[in-house]
Amino acid sequence: MKKQIAILGSTGSIGTQALQVIKEHNELFEAYCLTANNRVKELAQQAREFKPAAVVIANEDKYEELKALLSDMPDIKVYAGKQALNEIVEAQPIDMVLTAMVGFAGLTPTIHAIKAHKKICLANKETLVVAGELICRLANEYHAPILPVDSEHSAIFQSLIGEGDNEIEKILLTASGGPFRNYTIDQLANVTKADALKHPTWNMGAKITIDSASMMNKGFEVIEAKWLFGVPAEKIQVLIHPQSIVHSAVQFTDGAVKAQLGVPDMRLPIQFAFTYPDRLHLSEDRLDLFKQPLEFFEPDLKKFRCLALAFEAIKQGGNMPCIVNAANETVNRGFLEDKCSFMAMSDIIEKTMSRVTFCNNADYDTYVATDAEARRVAQELMNNQ
Repeated sequence: MKKQIAILGSTGSIGTQALQVIKEHNELFEAYCLTANNRVKELAQQAREFKPAAVVIANEDKYEELKALLSDMPDIKVYAGKQALNEIVEAQPIDMVLTAMVGFAGLTPTIHAIKAHKKICLANKETLVVAGELICRLANEYHAPILPVDSEHSAIFQSLIGEGDNEIEKILLTASGGPFRNYTIDQLANVTKADALKHPTWNMGAKITIDSASMMNKGFEVIEAKWLFGVPAEKIQVLIHPQSIVHSAVQFTDGAVKAQLGVPDMRLPIQFAFTYPDRLHLSEDRLDLFKQPLEFFEPDLKKFRCLALAFEAIKQGGNMPCIVNAANETVNRGFLEDKCSFMAMSDIIEKTMSRVTFCNNADYDTYVATDAEARRVAQELMNNQ
């Protein structure tokens, strides 16, 4: 029997690469459901090629267009809206759900998938950033395994296989440093979105590429690692590694360091999440260590203040990471729309952290309310700058 996979965010970078994996191993996997937010034409094209049982467009205004594009394919059910996303992941035939949606929007459908006892292949880091404690509790309660898809967390996971209860002394979380690694603070004041979107090693969507440039993405990955591997933030060290070859590593109490290396290609961690504990052939480039050196540098927290703010959010706990995520999503979009400068993003996030209602013991409703309040505050700050 082929494993049935639901891909939340199938038209994005992770989603399209996941479909490449499914295509390469079509004897093992099948796309049961594909979803997108607004990209109707791309979603319809994917549906024609992979013939899923269902497609969902989150933006209800796009429903009629999608329905028309697939009118000659009656076997594919067409749905729209956020509630449809929540319901489709509960479908009985689904074996695993790849959560590749961007931002806070991935939280609720992930919770529904967990409660339906689905295997979660987690590429939506904001789910654990916003509600890590809740997600981990639900995953344990409903016996829903969570396998990381982020290249860094997949590398950590792979490094821990076979280690049993051996104590982790330190997690070494690598970061490319983005396009502005060697910029001064004065130079950062004048960067444009075009500059920020030129990532040196990874080909990603606009939102995550900007987060990589500001290093907020790495801050979120620290929070994600804390929940995935049960390691406090003070045991997670961020290393700038421009070559993006060492995807991350784990140091144990005897001083041994285990790392996972590979070319910068997301298909490997996607496929490993699908096939664990098995490794299957993947037709990608192979790593050649003769071609380049491996360099590591300490991040500059004064220059990349977003990373420092993420560590502060972990320290405060409660709903503070949720506040930071909502503010970041707001300023990230503002920067892409030329409404906010690169350096102003961290200023607005920091001010939002001090103005939004803090709650130490948050539940799902608290996270939803916090997200809305933080977005409103960040938007007001951005409008008034």
